[in-house]
Amino acid sequence: MKIDILSLFPEFIDAFFRQSIIKRALESGLIDMKVTDPRDFSKDKHHRVDDTVYGGGAGMLMQCAPLFDACHHELPEKGVRDHVIFLSPAGIPFTQDKAKELYSNYDHLVLICGHYEGVDHRVEKYLADELISIGDYVLTGGELGAMVIADAVARMVPGVLGDAGSAPGDSFYEPILEYPQYTKPAVYNGWEVPEVLLSGHHGNIARWRRKEALRRTLEYRPDLLEKLDMTKEDRKIMAEIREEKEKK
Repeated sequence: MKIDILSLFPEFIDAFFRQSIIKRALESGLIDMKVTDPRDFSKDKHHRVDDTVYGGGAGMLMQCAPLFDACHHELPEKGVRDHVIFLSPAGIPFTQDKAKELYSNYDHLVLICGHYEGVDHRVEKYLADELISIGDYVLTGGELGAMVIADAVARMVPGVLGDAGSAPGDSFYEPILEYPQYTKPAVYNGWEVPEVLLSGHHGNIARWRRKEALRRTLEYRPDLLEKLDMTKEDRKIMAEIREEKEKK
């Protein structure tokens, strides 16, 4: 998987590349990530990439030419497994399902980060294949969104997490929250680790984890259960959970 990020603040993105799991994945060649500064493609002698808004308005707008040229430099011959994403509040909400789709369908992602008052609309209309938003709030640029997408997609690449079972066990990998997890000591401040986790009985542990994952989802994100393709055992567990809840 190759991910290119177009950003006016490459130092910000570089710091992300130098941390923890992403750093190890890059060093081992499991993923390829790079940040490109659109200023390097500006025709202005001062490397400006913004200008005033046609029709009037506050602030400055990023010009389309540096972004088009930067994108074409990283993606000179676009194929069906290449995908250009513009981070925008108008985009579809980013979810785990979208992360899985991007990983499954594409080998090369180009993430375009806006800044200032926004970007010339021609970038959205003629350069981007898709608009994605990481939430209904305002940020100063698309960098945080790009890092969120890059991290979520990269962790699906085999070997990136080390433990092959880690990614499928994450919350939202399927529409269910992750089960509670514990580490030593077994008792802290009078709070005990559930006895089943100390039993060594793998079948009982697996069922407890599934039950607690379903319980947490029902409590905190019941909307997710509507998307979950429940097994017969899941439905049985849910009945137990509801019965236990009624007895309280």
